[in-house]
Amino acid sequence: MSAFEIRTASCHDAAALSGIYRHYVENTAVSYEYEAPDAAEFERRIRDTLKSYPYLAAVQDGEVVGYAYAGVFNSRKAADRTVEASIYVAADKRRAGLGRALYARLEELLRQQNVQVVTVKIACCDREDEYLSRDSVEFHLSCGYRICGVVENCGYKFGRWYSLMIMQKDLGSFPDQGCSFIPFPLLQNEL
Repeated sequence: MSAFEIRTASCHDAAALSGIYRHYVENTAVSYEYEAPDAAEFERRIRDTLKSYPYLAAVQDGEVVGYAYAGVFNSRKAADRTVEASIYVAADKRRAGLGRALYARLEELLRQQNVQVVTVKIACCDREDEYLSRDSVEFHLSCGYRICGVVENCGYKFGRWYSLMIMQKDLGSFPDQGCSFIPFPLLQNEL
């Protein structure tokens, strides 16, 4: 496998990101969406995210093969240094280091924004089935996330119920002061 580049995603990446995500929506319980968003919806999501948070694309041989982004964890001001992250890698590019590289860059940028905690919500079930494995849980554990809790039987897809695991990773040192959130566009101006 050739090397890959990680860069800020743009609206030009929308069709590729939509294609990666489509696999997870249509074939897995990883996403709780029933219908895959089209490129226009992905353009909107990219634009909205980049107003405050990083949205990254992994590119290999000129092709977008994965993406990761952060977003609002809670809309209240006191929680602005905590984010929720998501990551997706093309199904045929999994287990090649893309996910780790995307998270490493995302976490680096989030630290620069003074983010202290990254959370993720991961679909899970008591027993693996043809729509959901423990791969995402194991991946996040190996990246330093810890399990905070499980909301049981909160998603219904493919005729069965799935739960949602909440995980978090601490990025910061939790200073008492001087740690205001820096929106991503302002951070980019400083880089």
